[in-house]
Amino acid sequence: MRSRSTDAVARGTPSRDFFAELGVRPIINAAGTYTKFGGMLTHPEVVAAIAAASDRYARLEDVHLAVGARIAALLECEAALVTSGSAGALTLGTAACLTGEDPERIQRLPDLAGLKSEVVIQRAHRFLYDHAVRACGVRLVEVDTHDELERAITAQTAMLLFLNKAAPSGRIPAAEFVAIGKRRGVPTLNDAAADVPPVDNLFTYTRMGFDLVVFSGGKGLGGPQSAGLLLGRRDLIAAARLNTAPYSDTLGRGLKVSKEEVIGMMVAVERYLRRDHDADWQTWEAAVSVLRSALEPLPNVQAERFIPAIANQVPHLRVRWRADPGEPMASVATKLRDGDPSIEVVPAPSEEGTLEIASWTLRPGEAEIVARRLREILARRGTGVPR
Repeated sequence: MRSRSTDAVARGTPSRDFFAELGVRPIINAAGTYTKFGGMLTHPEVVAAIAAASDRYARLEDVHLAVGARIAALLECEAALVTSGSAGALTLGTAACLTGEDPERIQRLPDLAGLKSEVVIQRAHRFLYDHAVRACGVRLVEVDTHDELERAITAQTAMLLFLNKAAPSGRIPAAEFVAIGKRRGVPTLNDAAADVPPVDNLFTYTRMGFDLVVFSGGKGLGGPQSAGLLLGRRDLIAAARLNTAPYSDTLGRGLKVSKEEVIGMMVAVERYLRRDHDADWQTWEAAVSVLRSALEPLPNVQAERFIPAIANQVPHLRVRWRADPGEPMASVATKLRDGDPSIEVVPAPSEEGTLEIASWTLRPGEAEIVARRLREILARRGTGVPR
């Protein structure tokens, strides 16, 4: 039997404006799927699934097992676990490599006395979220080359960690990294959190041979913002599950995922696999075209369409200008943030003095608003492009 709240969500019935009640200003997210801006908006079909799962009790373990089996079948891998975001997947994947299904080891984490205690990573692959791996008590061992990786693997090595978006920066390619792990008998984990789309990536890395692969649920998949996916070897996924809720005395007890989020994540995967990805791409291209057309006529502004090499691989716009002392790049971002409506953009990580605008987090009509605001700000002063 469906509840009234479930029916209301499914019909899209208007409800309270909580942001207005709380005095919180909504934003136009032109920055991308950053957690601090809410990631990707949760798809209405997923919201309806969450509501539908909210008015029944069920054993969380049963839900995890059934949903994991469904997602694994959809993504053609051995096993899957819905986690508390991609960071939660990193922690649980590492824990699984340390403990297996041994209850005594699971209870002891992060005390690694008598256990393997090292994770090997390429120096170029160190990143902000490797703290989620170190939370298990391990030490990260940095390497640069194939030979260094071979020498770094010892009896203390629990896992080899690969950051997918840093692949071009490292000297050991993914396939080679996997091959070394297989030959040396050490599990490999690939953090591909932001690497959907393209849809093929959901299959590529497990097929390549990574023992564990991590994806965010609240980015390109349009699932619950606080959910993620851990895919891979059946034995390691089983161990990861034992390291978190509903099992109480575990390192991952606080990384709980509700039955509603677990089912919502399953529906997000189902929806994503069947949607028209070409139509999505055309929508994103249209948004970039609107922005570019509005800014290119300004004599001293460059607006360049680009697609990131790996992570967030969708059309973006990079905006450049020579900022005079009265209008530095940070000032433009602040004016967008403080204006009405409030707009968030990010500085280009690879090029100082530029802004990047993401297309896929813009709702219908918002590209025009962002274009107008940027044009007003940049046309107000004598900006110019370095020659």
